[in-house]
Amino acid sequence: MKLKMFLMLFAGMLSLTACNNGTKSVKNSTQANKQKSSVTNKTNKKVPVLVFDQTVHDFGKMAQGEIVKYSFHFKNVGNADLRINRISTSCGCTVGRYPHKPVKPGAEGDIDVTFNSTHKMGYQNKSIMILSNTDPQRIVLRIKAMVEIPKN
Repeated sequence: MKLKMFLMLFAGMLSLTACNNGTKSVKNSTQANKQKSSVTNKTNKKVPVLVFDQTVHDFGKMAQGEIVKYSFHFKNVGNADLRINRISTSCGCTVGRYPHKPVKPGAEGDIDVTFNSTHKMGYQNKSIMILSNTDPQRIVLRIKAMVEIPKN
């Protein structure tokens, strides 16, 4: 008799637990739908999208003291004007130039980078950080070179 009562009590508790799990999964799926719609709302927002042909350029071997230049070509594939606020480089030996006027959707431009290898030797890996009104706001470009000391 006690065993029968215990089994009925156990079955009752098990059914209550199962009901709660069902309720939780309904709540969770509702929360998931809300999250999806908020992501959708973000993507409908007008934002510029900065796309580069390439984000890394390797100058290869070069003699110490050489000054080299490279242009990183980009396109604004978003649906709002692109505004580059500033460029920051990892070293004073690297300088970046950028368009100061807004870049319209569909328009293209260049980030011009100059690297001065004076007083440098060996493998060089420099970063150029672009700060703009894109999402994410920071995009990093890289230049590389193997600087060799010229033989007399």
